[in-house]
Amino acid sequence: MVKAIVGVNWGDEGKGKITDTLAQGADIVVRFQGGANAGHTIKNKYGKFALHTCPSGVFYDSVTNIIGTGVALNIPVLVNEVNQIIEKGVPKPHILVSDRAQIVMPYHILFDVLEEERLGGKSFGSTKSGIAPFYSDKYAKNGIQVSELFDEPYLKSKIENICSLKNPILTGLYHKDELKADEVFKTCMEYREMIEPYLADTATFLWNSLKENKTVLLEGQLGTMKDTDHGIYPMVTSSSTLAGFGTVGAGVPPYEIKEIIAVSKAYSSAVGAGAFVSEILDLQEAEELRKRGGDGGEYGATTGRPRRVGWYDCVASRYGCMLQGATEVAFTVLDVLGYLDQIPVCTAYEIDGELTRDFPVTRKLERAKPHFEILPGWKCDIRGIKEYDKLPENAKKYIEFIEREIGFPIKMIGNGPAREDVIYK
Repeated sequence: MVKAIVGVNWGDEGKGKITDTLAQGADIVVRFQGGANAGHTIKNKYGKFALHTCPSGVFYDSVTNIIGTGVALNIPVLVNEVNQIIEKGVPKPHILVSDRAQIVMPYHILFDVLEEERLGGKSFGSTKSGIAPFYSDKYAKNGIQVSELFDEPYLKSKIENICSLKNPILTGLYHKDELKADEVFKTCMEYREMIEPYLADTATFLWNSLKENKTVLLEGQLGTMKDTDHGIYPMVTSSSTLAGFGTVGAGVPPYEIKEIIAVSKAYSSAVGAGAFVSEILDLQEAEELRKRGGDGGEYGATTGRPRRVGWYDCVASRYGCMLQGATEVAFTVLDVLGYLDQIPVCTAYEIDGELTRDFPVTRKLERAKPHFEILPGWKCDIRGIKEYDKLPENAKKYIEFIEREIGFPIKMIGNGPAREDVIYK
């Protein structure tokens, strides 16, 4: 069977921890989209890790970890990440990379940097990891599949064509030096040597594994609000963050997905630009939540940038769960809120003088104001509690209030940074 673990909101919801927790009962973990532009933070017996490309099952000897065709594959990042994990005492993980995956090239990163600089104050808040230029090339059919690294005459011809397309933009728009085809080819040959040990026909591997009744986890990156189609466009990522895309990006039949675990924080956070209705605008209040949040504070696992923080947004989360097709919700970092006397929860938006519980299109979203209901806090440290019934009454009331508002069952509750800090409801 297949389970998908995906984000409800803007990303950084704690998917890595949930995947790491559930991987102990899985055979295969698959990254199905996105690239090294966001990270999953995991804390376990080996230490604390920020994974950017590796699936979150790499800490289990029994798990096969797959990089699917939907991933923006930065080969040096993957290989360096594997080496760093091993250096920290983790047994060498079993990793397979789809031979149909496409490669993030250095020129993708260059174009990402140059375009953000050109846009200036109108930039998208990119992590400058080359993701938008990569997916642009992929869908314009100018990307390089891993398998093409092994057909040198074909690859050289393709690189010549890529350079003929890129160089007029580099010189004319950005006033930079041209790409040299021989240097691009040399990089490809270096990448071929690095990635060859990992290559496999992963779609066939997954098909055969499912026939053998293996359990597969699909691990998504970012969350619903960053989905290219259904998110806060254009302040989105360049791939689909939805569980439905997992079947495409991993290469498994749609009917095999039996469970969709949608992960949502007990408060809100976001990296980068874009509408964020429940954002805490008081700088001191925001910084207090930010420094207490997550494990070591709310700072991007990839960029180190301070995340924007806000109160829980039921409107966005209801929409996020709906689009993901959530069968259950994993509610993370509840322990962080123990310092508060009162906790605001956004239950509706006011747009042009009218209240709505439905998530609007971006242009209306930018005019939305949060409508809050205030819940009492529990004013104590709950970390270490393992049973739902032992939580303070106000903590349970907070969870159950949000569960009613979003209309999806909360079954897992993160109550600390480690994999064992989970309450099952």
